[in-house]
Amino acid sequence: MKVLFAASEAVPLVKTGGLADVAGALPKALNAKGADVRVILPKYDAIPAALLEQFEIIATFSVRIGLRDQYCGLMKAELDGVVYYLIDNEHYFKRGVLYGYGDDAERFIFFCYAVMESLYHLDFHPEIIHCHDWQTGLIPFLHKTRYRFDPACTDIATVYTIHNLKYQGVFGKELFKELMNAGEELFFSEGIEFYGAGNCMLAGLRYADKLTTVSPTYAQEIQTEYYGERLDGLLRHRSADLVGIVNGIDTDLFDPMNDEAIPFPYRGSLARKRKNKVALQRELGLRESEETPLIGVVSRLVDQKGFDLIASVFEEILQEDVQIVVLGSGDSQFEDLFRRAGAQRPGQVATWFGFNDGLARRIYAGSDMYLMPSQFEPCGLSQLLALRYRSVPIVRETGGLKDTVLAYDEYTGEGNGFSFANYNAHDMLYTIRRAIGFYKDEAAWQQIVTNSAKEDYSWTRSAKAYMSLYTTISPLRKERQPWPVIS
Repeated sequence: MKVLFAASEAVPLVKTGGLADVAGALPKALNAKGADVRVILPKYDAIPAALLEQFEIIATFSVRIGLRDQYCGLMKAELDGVVYYLIDNEHYFKRGVLYGYGDDAERFIFFCYAVMESLYHLDFHPEIIHCHDWQTGLIPFLHKTRYRFDPACTDIATVYTIHNLKYQGVFGKELFKELMNAGEELFFSEGIEFYGAGNCMLAGLRYADKLTTVSPTYAQEIQTEYYGERLDGLLRHRSADLVGIVNGIDTDLFDPMNDEAIPFPYRGSLARKRKNKVALQRELGLRESEETPLIGVVSRLVDQKGFDLIASVFEEILQEDVQIVVLGSGDSQFEDLFRRAGAQRPGQVATWFGFNDGLARRIYAGSDMYLMPSQFEPCGLSQLLALRYRSVPIVRETGGLKDTVLAYDEYTGEGNGFSFANYNAHDMLYTIRRAIGFYKDEAAWQQIVTNSAKEDYSWTRSAKAYMSLYTTISPLRKERQPWPVIS
């Protein structure tokens, strides 16, 4: 199976979020199962020089955007067993950071066209192009329209993965028409029209042969009006082609037995894990105590992650015999909340604003519980990392959190964490108190931690599901009537 991943970021080259982890780790896992998966992304100047030096130029060509022919270079290197291709255009991608510019529409329309044009120049002919998020949403659309009779494309199928439905790449109609050299036909009923604008993600959802998202529950949620971001009707229409597959984590990279960032290696030993807790308490100036439950948080401090719930009952949480460590940055109101709490209760609350990978690992290793009360969560990686480091998750039942965290049942002994269903601060508070209560029961807590060790959090499980999906796709799908060819 030959697959080309098209993504706007991928580790180890460049990363701003979880998309990069997926685009970097999943190809390795798929290749281990016998596939030939390669990755294509823009050549940003944020890519480390040491990695860029390993790339060679394999082709140069032009890409028509609007009325201009833009230079495009195609580069190739093999990194850690995966072949990566870079689309080179300094005007679009030599910017300092990856996103957030006024011409992002033009930048990623260029990228989508460049990926299609690169099919003439690659030393590799994919059976499937697997596209990720809005930045690549036009690729399935172009494949079914402008390139549908092209000999380089007729035997290729497309898969489109939604990592977060909230970010869709919505831009004005006139801008789309200008950049794509097209007229109003772009916005017919089978086009990319979206409430008076154009929508890159909608293009992928409508035209890809198969759709995936990053957890089974999220796949169901986004077909409802509440979570559907005004695309729920289309997603319901395509429900037979939509599947949810939970992301994995790199279990070699995140291994508490071999993690150099933590002082005491461990696997399932609570005694050794609690040595890491005391070391973390000492590092952050908290009162040192193995008996006091420590709640960890590593997150963006925004409403989506449930920090409005935390803020509503924070004083009540702190009245419990508990400590809290927060690592992250985000909205000033939440940063101020934790900053004040840290100043007023220095032995109970510790904060670090920004990101520190080593400290994040020590928080996972040193915390007894991990709090993640998200408003919505397509998949979530933090709860998987917490489980890997035997930190018991406390989550809201949404998206991937519902699929990966099973509430502890003291009667059956089943469950690897604690959860609540309603997006309600006092439901969360009750669940935190319940977790604290079971922490004091050593046998019950050991059972919960033991349960977490039984799950497979690696990419191997995800890769198996994707391989199964790929084998169901016919590259010559003709049953859906394509939109007329754009010139």
